[in-house]
Amino acid sequence: MKDRRILIAAIGNCVHAAGIYNFSEIARKEGWTMEYMGSAIPVDRLVGGIMEFKPDLVAVGYRLSGEGCRYLLEELQGLIEENGLEGARYVFGGTIETAEVARDFGFIEKVFDGTEDASEAAMYLRDIERGTRERKMPPQTLRERIEYKKPFPVIRHHIGLQTIEDTYEHIRILAESGLLDIISLAPDQNCQEFYFHPERMKKGEDGAGGVPIRNEEHLRMMYEATRRGNYPLMRCYSGTEDLSEFSPILKETINNAWAAIPLTWYSQLDRRSNRELLRAITENIAAVRLNAEMGVPVEMNESHQWALRYCSDVTEVAVSYITAEVAKSVGVKDMVMQLMLANPPSISPKMDLAKMTAKLELMGELEDDSFRIFRMVRTGLLAYPADMDSAKGLIAATMFYGSFLKPDIVHAVSYSEAVMRATSKEIIESVKIVKKAMEIAGKGMFEGLENDREFRERVDYLKDETRYLLEEIKKLKDVPDPLTDPEVIYLAIKEGLLDAPGLKGFSVAKGNFHTEIHNGYHVTVDDSGNILDERSRIELLHKMADSHKTI
Repeated sequence: MKDRRILIAAIGNCVHAAGIYNFSEIARKEGWTMEYMGSAIPVDRLVGGIMEFKPDLVAVGYRLSGEGCRYLLEELQGLIEENGLEGARYVFGGTIETAEVARDFGFIEKVFDGTEDASEAAMYLRDIERGTRERKMPPQTLRERIEYKKPFPVIRHHIGLQTIEDTYEHIRILAESGLLDIISLAPDQNCQEFYFHPERMKKGEDGAGGVPIRNEEHLRMMYEATRRGNYPLMRCYSGTEDLSEFSPILKETINNAWAAIPLTWYSQLDRRSNRELLRAITENIAAVRLNAEMGVPVEMNESHQWALRYCSDVTEVAVSYITAEVAKSVGVKDMVMQLMLANPPSISPKMDLAKMTAKLELMGELEDDSFRIFRMVRTGLLAYPADMDSAKGLIAATMFYGSFLKPDIVHAVSYSEAVMRATSKEIIESVKIVKKAMEIAGKGMFEGLENDREFRERVDYLKDETRYLLEEIKKLKDVPDPLTDPEVIYLAIKEGLLDAPGLKGFSVAKGNFHTEIHNGYHVTVDDSGNILDERSRIELLHKMADSHKTI
């Protein structure tokens, strides 16, 4: 690889060193050979340094005033032309005021105004083509994009406005901002349920809950809006009916970054579809298999749905493991694991991280050269307050502590979630909040947590309890791989081994036991409020079943 050389200096009377020094550190980590001239460097001396060092890139800083900036850059431009130094690339860093002036100079190809974070500077250094003025299109598959962005996570947000036209325009703005790596398209409920049956769409509900996608041309139009800026990947909700039929369309039209398909939901379980539960499980697994065959990564958006119904932590961890077993069994190579934090909102940050760590450690036992799990963190839906200023604090806090999980993907969810659907304005603001929170956390707030006694004891307890529950589920049917068998999963819900109080009286689930918060985590309790471990809970479950048989 060619030696990449960079010359850095703040010019004129500007003595501010922080910006140029930080940029030099980023460049050093990216493998550039550094010549750091420092602050308050006269323009002619900078030009002498360019002639002597022969850099590929010259980074110029100036923060004092717009008028002074223009004078100095005019001088620099003249000396560059006079000495034939146009072969180097030039970037500028300053304040919003001085950056605005710098954008008027054609020899400067990139301007930083202080609103960017470290990842944006690193991506600039990483993705410019050597020897040309062209930028590379960032990778267009999920795995490659994640590898390309490391050590920074890729950033995702969803969007689905009332009309096709508005959604297109705001996707275009988001792509040009360069802040998102993945844009999730959120179709309205009519699309999700009745895309293949337009005659059954509910009148008056077009655009309810998302953008009214009605045909492949609409999907291609949304994808075209991403073909600018940093060329973000696009993905789309998989629908609540006809998931297997919709999947190839998404692959063909928007190059679906990954499919999000549940294991048990969109069925009698949550009534987002009229599908009988066993049928839904069978069809959902078939849709996962189909996407695997097409080479599309899969997120099985399952376990957090149980947590949204206030299941115990053990149940949530168990469901996570089952989805990984299923995904691997049908050929998924890249699985996205969504880790929804503050879900339910009563959980404490430490115990939240313990629960997620238990999930990752158990699921990680299944990883090998043919099966990889990507971690995606996000803020829980139930936690969002209607006060949007408070919601900004929520997303900052959850993504701050969520950084402990070393996410590959950050699903930023706008602070407006509980009030209104997010436009590009709210999305951009939210992404900036999230990125700053994680940048601060990355400076070293969590050293030693993995060895904290209380944390480690909770992780190990959840893993032990989960293993016991999984063994009980395996007894439901004598088959080679019971945890991937649709009927076993169906029976686990029907008989109450997998359960949540929020499902009582609502679906085919039992809802037999209450859960409550205890020392920051969620436990199952009996009618007297006594905490039940899985052995005790399942024993009570069997007694309930026996009593019903007697009756």
